Amino acid sequence: MEKRKGIWFPAKRCGWGWGLPCAWQGWVVLGVYVGLVTAAAAFAPKKGTAWFHAVFLVLSIIVVGIFWLKGERPERRR
Repeated sequence: MEKRKGIWFPAKRCGWGWGLPCAWQGWVVLGVYVGLVTAAAAFAPKKGTAWFHAVFLVLSIIVVGIFWLKGERPERRR
C-alpha cells in the first residue's frame, strides 16, 4: 500500500469510508479505541447499559473525527 504523507487512514477502494490504517499512528488510534471500548464493556455490568452506550457513542464520535482529520477524503467508489 502506498504511503501518503500525513494520511493515517486511506479511503476504501470500494464503497464509502476508510480502510485499515496505513501508518503506525493509525494503528495506535485503532488499538486505543478498541481497548477503551473493551474496558467500558467490562464496567458495563456495574454502571449499566445506558452508561456503556453513552461511552461507546462518545468514543465512536471521537474516532470518526480522527479518521476524518487524518484520513483521505471518503467518497463513493466502485
